[in-house]
Amino acid sequence: MPPSADIPPELQAAWLALLEDLRGLAPLVVAFSGGTDSSLLLAAASQALGPGVKAALCLGPLTPPWEADRARQVAASLSADLVELDAGELDDPLIVANDPQRCYHCKHLRLTLLTQLARRWGLKSVVEGSQLDDAQDYRPGSRAVKELGVFSPLARAGLDKAAVRRLSQALGLMTAQVPSGACLATRVATGTPLSAPVLTRIGQAEQAVRALLPGQARVRDHFPLARLELEPEALPQAAAEPLRGRLLAALLALGYTSVCLDLAGYRPSGRPPTGPGQGGPAGA
Repeated sequence: MPPSADIPPELQAAWLALLEDLRGLAPLVVAFSGGTDSSLLLAAASQALGPGVKAALCLGPLTPPWEADRARQVAASLSADLVELDAGELDDPLIVANDPQRCYHCKHLRLTLLTQLARRWGLKSVVEGSQLDDAQDYRPGSRAVKELGVFSPLARAGLDKAAVRRLSQALGLMTAQVPSGACLATRVATGTPLSAPVLTRIGQAEQAVRALLPGQARVRDHFPLARLELEPEALPQAAAEPLRGRLLAALLALGYTSVCLDLAGYRPSGRPPTGPGQGGPAGA
């Protein structure tokens, strides 16, 4: 990993503040997903504290398998000690109910598990990857971060998403340009109960779409209908042969009987469609 001298000059102060903050919070465990934000946080912790920093990855039906694979690669590249955990989200009826506060219940469950493990391991702090832009979005899980005394060093250092990506690029992280992700439960309509078979079907469907078409994509599950949200520029290709037939065949093989393209394109869950040229930021 490059030394701080390779950080863009305008981000040097924030980067050094981040490293100093992490030293003050050590020993610590990083709540890790393998996304852009938590990967930068783990890279900073590794630089500030040396190899062997603990990172905790929560697995289970809600976690996209490709994100778990990427998390393992990032942790290995940083020589971090990766601990994989099953938080048992689907054992919690509040999460299974999939109400508007599902993200809060899930985050609370996962971070409670990490704070308990941190105490068992003799660690001082749990840190997670929220950055400044997250405060502008609808994120019920942020309440759990505050309630459980978990720290958000990227936000504390004044870093937004653009700065996180620039720092990740400077550090040579493979996650520098990874699109924003979200758990598989975001593909299910609010109020529709969650189950392992449904989440597994969605994960398999999105893996099939990702294999055929790079870029941001979501398979919104209205079983037996699958609604595809793709980046707007990918819609003409997805609607034409041979890709149309390949996408259709892949999703029909998973049990869907109808597949439609959402002409509004990809957008974070719960946001209304936008007009031409008005695409919103990546999210759920």
